[in-house]
Amino acid sequence: MRADKNKKKKKTWLRVTGIVLLLLIIGIGVYAYSVYSSLTTAVETMHHPVDRKSDKRTEEVSLQEKEPFSVLLLGVDQRKGDKGRSDTIIVLSVNPKLNSVKMLSIPRDTRTEIVGKGTVDKINHAYAFGNEEMAMNTVENFLDIPIDYFVKINMEGFEDIVDAVGGITVNNDLNFSQGGYHFPKGQVTLDGKKALAFTRMRHEDPRGDFGRQLRQREIIQGVLREGASLSSLTKYQSIFAALGNNVRTNLTFDQMMDIQKNYRSAAGNVEQMTIKGGGTKINGIYYYIVPQEEKQRIQSELKTQLDIK
Repeated sequence: MRADKNKKKKKTWLRVTGIVLLLLIIGIGVYAYSVYSSLTTAVETMHHPVDRKSDKRTEEVSLQEKEPFSVLLLGVDQRKGDKGRSDTIIVLSVNPKLNSVKMLSIPRDTRTEIVGKGTVDKINHAYAFGNEEMAMNTVENFLDIPIDYFVKINMEGFEDIVDAVGGITVNNDLNFSQGGYHFPKGQVTLDGKKALAFTRMRHEDPRGDFGRQLRQREIIQGVLREGASLSSLTKYQSIFAALGNNVRTNLTFDQMMDIQKNYRSAAGNVEQMTIKGGGTKINGIYYYIVPQEEKQRIQSELKTQLDIK
């Protein structure tokens, strides 16, 4: 009798455990599907193909073959009725064989040829004149490397992205106040509004635009850190919604998946590059002038990173 009771107990617990396990699997499956569905919807909203072909490549880069590639990040102050200018211009060159990413910030006042416009002007005017295509062509010409993809972020809506990941922590190297907020030196925790104020300060910084670029990179890296953390899984809907509303890119969903799969380890090794030059006024307008030898140094370093002969 006792043996029969023990068998019944074991069967009962086995059945309960099996049901719980099945419910967990179903629950995880539903959650995974929900995450996947939200992600694909966000990516479809973000996807913005461009009608251009780089003359710096004979064939399109293959992400499945783990070939090095480049991305142009554009931070645009886009307000109602005004598409804005690309005040943040960053080029990422990714090489999985070297397991590295090189991040180059281009000062927005850099004087260069605006490809497709037939003028020489500030590099950030390229986006205002001809959207992402002209910005990609102009940066490509300036650096003499192929620009494979672009990611455009609406800086006005960037605070939504920061709030969606639950805020970020950055390392601040300058004590200053901006937009009604004070930012002491050291580690600072920011919500969306503070993050926007943090990136916009320029005039109190003796480094000018370069100091601003450093803070922008801190914000981007902070968002990437928080977005990649396990705690962000519970916030996926608000994160994807914020991305869908404020980010545009010519990367497809499949290409994003290839990057996540084949280039993930390179993301842990980001090296920041700096363009050296000097400011001057031409016809009363301020420009940042990059000497030819400095351009050649930058171009050579990026070509090595991208395995371009």
